[in-house]
Amino acid sequence: MLTARVAIVGGGLSGLYAAYLLERLGITDYVLLEARASFGGRIDSVAVAGAADGVDHYDLGATWFWPDMQPQLDRLIDELGLGRVEQYDSGDTMLERSPNEAPARLRGYPSSPSSTRLAGGMGALIDALRRRLAPGRLLSSQRVLRLSTVERHVVLDVVDADGNTSTHRVGKVLLALPPRLAQASIEFAPALPPALARQWRDTATWMAPHAKYVAVYATPFWRQHGLSGQGRSARGPLVEIHDASAQRGGAALFGFLGVPAAAREGVGEDVLKALCRAQLTRLFGAEAATPRAEFIKDWAGEPYTATPADQDGAGGHGGAPPSGVEAGPWRGLLEGIASEWSPQFPGYVAGAVDAASRGVAAWAMRGATAAPAARP
Repeated sequence: MLTARVAIVGGGLSGLYAAYLLERLGITDYVLLEARASFGGRIDSVAVAGAADGVDHYDLGATWFWPDMQPQLDRLIDELGLGRVEQYDSGDTMLERSPNEAPARLRGYPSSPSSTRLAGGMGALIDALRRRLAPGRLLSSQRVLRLSTVERHVVLDVVDADGNTSTHRVGKVLLALPPRLAQASIEFAPALPPALARQWRDTATWMAPHAKYVAVYATPFWRQHGLSGQGRSARGPLVEIHDASAQRGGAALFGFLGVPAAAREGVGEDVLKALCRAQLTRLFGAEAATPRAEFIKDWAGEPYTATPADQDGAGGHGGAPPSGVEAGPWRGLLEGIASEWSPQFPGYVAGAVDAASRGVAAWAMRGATAAPAARP
């Protein structure tokens, strides 16, 4: 049986940031368990060889933040030495009002406050945090099956990608995965209070029902035509489109698919890509028909993001459920720190930072100086 003071379940932004905060407190007696083979969670940036020398990165998951509204995340980005890219929105917007109307060109309006992306994609944030953490504490391909309480400690039963099992005994668990996913994928023994379990189960997971399409081009040709790269469509398959060009000059457009998750499941990826290319060609001209590279990321098909309950939902930003258990055998032993638990920014990138900082602070106030569980 392995022993640590704290277990972090989930290696997305909230889990990695929690580990970062623990190490800043001088606490290295923790273990972070990630079910995927890689870290990042709902942050996923794909690398594409640039038109010039080098590599550009494009986001298939979380994309934007708003520095003025989200100063805590902005300070972290400064602390990690990361660069920013202001979202390009100069020029006109393309609109498809209905399936039977030709696209219309409308005057565009810059967003306020301005949306911001990270140089190198949001994956740069994940990479920067990982470089600052003790690598031996971060374990990938480790799926937590069961959490159980034993004498005011928590025992985690874990299985790896090869089916090998292991057990960790810890003093506290920080749940860095969405509430609904935690409730659906982990057995709690004893069971969580029914009202709390229901609240976690009813909390929509941001991005879980959605899919994104990214098309990479040699140049941002739409800008030369006075277009912002923005589009809205009642025809689809993309319902919302934006310029996704990289800081180094790599050009790209991305959009959210409006096809429901259940309908996408029966359509091949090649068919969806062809439909997306045809739509971009309608909106932005013949140059859009031949991207250098293209990608679809369907988050509804990610077992470590989505559950069956997410397939028909909106997957938006809802209210935060309670992050801990106030009474009973689980009191003080569990703390939810994924973005959906943030009372300020539930579901946003900034929410992951907010929830993780709140969770670590709550743990520290409840006895971070207590000795770790004794080894059997």
